[in-house]
Amino acid sequence: QVQLAESGGGSVQSGGSLRLSCAASGFTYNTYCMAWFRQAPGKEREVVAAIGSNGSPGYAEHAKGRFTISLDNAKRTLYLQMDSLKPDDTAIYSCALRNGYCPGSWSFPKVFPHWGQGTQVTVSP
Repeated sequence: QVQLAESGGGSVQSGGSLRLSCAASGFTYNTYCMAWFRQAPGKEREVVAAIGSNGSPGYAEHAKGRFTISLDNAKRTLYLQMDSLKPDDTAIYSCALRNGYCPGSWSFPKVFPHWGQGTQVTVSP
């Protein structure tokens, strides 16, 4: 049974920082891809960033230069360092997992079969 558990969300002022974590368990994939998605109230879920167990990270345009995704393979834990936060970053942030390498379609939620429960990020003006 695959389980993903996010933590590290909270409320910050514009320009502040947060570091999210996602602890994964219950899988034995030799190679895998993990990603962060976010969903604001009334909006579609959108990708933030993705990273493979042995590959380079990919970022959505809104995250470039401000967010950093990383993966601790030994701990099976995914991280997202978020700096220079804006009110538009307010959303529920969820981590996702799939077996194998990150596909070219990594920005689409449907390619990830496993999801965490999400953690709330709120950025005030």
